[in-house]
Amino acid sequence: MRILTFANHKGGVGKTTSTLAVAQQLAHRGHRVLLVDCDPQHNLTMSFASTPVFHLGHVIRQDKTLREILTPVGEGVTLAGSALELTQLEKVLGQQPAYQFFLRTALADVQDHFDYCLIDTPPALTSLTYGALVASEAVFIPIQPEYYGYEGLNTLLEACRVMAAHFNPKLKVGGLFLTKYSPAYRLAMHHDVVEIMRENPVIGPLMMETNIRQNGKLAEAQIEKQDLYAYAPNSPGAQDYGRLTTEILARL
Repeated sequence: MRILTFANHKGGVGKTTSTLAVAQQLAHRGHRVLLVDCDPQHNLTMSFASTPVFHLGHVIRQDKTLREILTPVGEGVTLAGSALELTQLEKVLGQQPAYQFFLRTALADVQDHFDYCLIDTPPALTSLTYGALVASEAVFIPIQPEYYGYEGLNTLLEACRVMAAHFNPKLKVGGLFLTKYSPAYRLAMHHDVVEIMRENPVIGPLMMETNIRQNGKLAEAQIEKQDLYAYAPNSPGAQDYGRLTTEILARL
């Protein structure tokens, strides 16, 4: 099972949408996909009609194993859900010895049942974010072309470097991709930020070719709790995430 994390400690950049859309695309390609919602806001969990009985908090409390909380949510897609309760429980987790290995240990129990595991993380560097980085082989970072989002990248990249150096030597930054952006848009300031990013000696080489354009169908599909590729298969969002998935697989 290949484990990938989607992370950015800035909210509203399309992290959950990207995790979901890539997972659904992988499932449409015939892969068995596990989604792990590590965000207490549980937007990923709320994107499905099936409501999990148990969530990741039960695993932290050791009431259940990860295998026992899994919920099928679509053809080829299974979810380990989240809940608001995780806000307090992730603080409890962070006080435990070797908390960084929590997710790696939990996922080892189900690794033979899935081809891919995609982890959605909180918009902050929390104990669950660090646990996701330690469990993963690659992290993919969605970012909007805004100055403050660009400035905050260094903190996340440094966290990835520390986790790789001390806990997970196989971890790499798989790439950064732009959301709600197209070179055809007329927002000159956004283009300026993108140019700065591409010229940065650290960030530039990590920039992916695929951009995710603004598209209302992405939000609509989540609100309707529908698979994006069934709800709006010809939409710009579906097309962009199809290309992004292909690029992600090529970078692994």
